[in-house]
Amino acid sequence: MTANATLNFDLLARLADAPGPVGREDEIRDVVRDELPPVDAVRTDAMGNVVATAEGDAAPGYEVLVAAHMDEIGLVVSDVDDDGFLSVEPLGGWNPDALRGHPVTVHAEDGEYDAVVGVTAAHTAAEAAPDEWTLDDAHVFTGLDPAAADETFRVGDVVTFDGDLREMGRCVAGSSLDDRAGVYVLIEAARRADPDVTVHYAATVQEEVGLRGAAALGVDVDPDLAVALDGTLEQSYPGVDPADAISKLGDGVGVKRKDASVVPTPAVVDRLESLAEERGIAFQREVARNIGTDAGALQNAGGARPVGALSVPVRYHHSAVETADARDVEAAVDLLTAFLDTEDGEGYAPS
Repeated sequence: MTANATLNFDLLARLADAPGPVGREDEIRDVVRDELPPVDAVRTDAMGNVVATAEGDAAPGYEVLVAAHMDEIGLVVSDVDDDGFLSVEPLGGWNPDALRGHPVTVHAEDGEYDAVVGVTAAHTAAEAAPDEWTLDDAHVFTGLDPAAADETFRVGDVVTFDGDLREMGRCVAGSSLDDRAGVYVLIEAARRADPDVTVHYAATVQEEVGLRGAAALGVDVDPDLAVALDGTLEQSYPGVDPADAISKLGDGVGVKRKDASVVPTPAVVDRLESLAEERGIAFQREVARNIGTDAGALQNAGGARPVGALSVPVRYHHSAVETADARDVEAAVDLLTAFLDTEDGEGYAPS
């Protein structure tokens, strides 16, 4: 059963299931390039950002950059021990509990290998498990004998979650909706929008380790306006204080007002919210902490510029079961498309 009649599940699944750990975004980059609609130009820069440019008909000199990051958190092999177990270091922010006892894929030079992250058996957990389990305690087991493991794996190989996208009622869940849901919004808006201004649709890299791809892109493209698309925390589940929920599944696209990396331009925020109200698009105001988004890097990369940010609420962030409501994803597409279609290039200078 389809989670939402308007959601293109096949596209979202293709995006979500393609591996793309930080710094190794090759496979997801190929998918993005395949799925982008025909535009005037598509390029890949030295960092690996993909930029598809659609020249505006009425105001081509005014340039808007829309960015969604395509990298995902991952792990990098730091040691192969004498028994064939792999030690790992993080690529991006990890809650180690999300990894323990989970299937993963090791991306070696000669191919991909199924593996698991070991977990202490319940029968002995009380005696053997550490009080605080960290990535230092993680061991990745591939099933290969020690000699074969030593021959196959190298320090620097990357590891990703196994968590193919699935439909659950009105929701979808998988291992990389942060931020493949944003990339989906980017591609669908590029397919639907017909803006008067020039729009650069960008899938960025290395967001999970400090917004690095966007920081470079902001200088290279130097747009007049930038809008970032990302996931935001959704914590409206048992055990969490409602005040810490940030957003709520099914309440619509998040219009960001603040996070740890950015305070978006008020005039851009106001126009996004006014458009949502006029068009009957469900939205929620987002005030977040402890997370950042490409908007933070784009706001002052190479100089000051106005920015906005739209967010898809994602429950169980940075895990193999990241969960989003299909209605929120489509609300993000609708609002971004409306924003681009009505952008007149007048600018957002403060009064």
